[in-house]
Amino acid sequence: MDAKAILRYTRISPQKARLVADQVRGKRVDEALNILAFMNKKGAKIVRELLSSAIANARDKNFEDVDSLRVSEIMVDGGPVLKRQMPRARGRASRILKRTSHITLVLS
Repeated sequence: MDAKAILRYTRISPQKARLVADQVRGKRVDEALNILAFMNKKGAKIVRELLSSAIANARDKNFEDVDSLRVSEIMVDGGPVLKRQMPRARGRASRILKRTSHITLVLS
């Protein structure tokens, strides 16, 4: 039986979020929370809150031993990209891509 948490439309690029996700994939829940608490990345706070939500979902489903759960699956997919313009010299404009992510975390 699995406990799952999904976070959609998060304002972080998928590339940056995957750096954090790769660190906790396959780890036990308490070890993953410890790693994320001391990681100095924006994505660490986002993934830590998502992991806490998945743990709460596991408790809600009446899992016997929540501490023995592992992060079996964590996927970071790209979401919609917000396209913005930045003024440049000589009346031109550069495109700025503000990327979003969909993060799926599964505990088993």
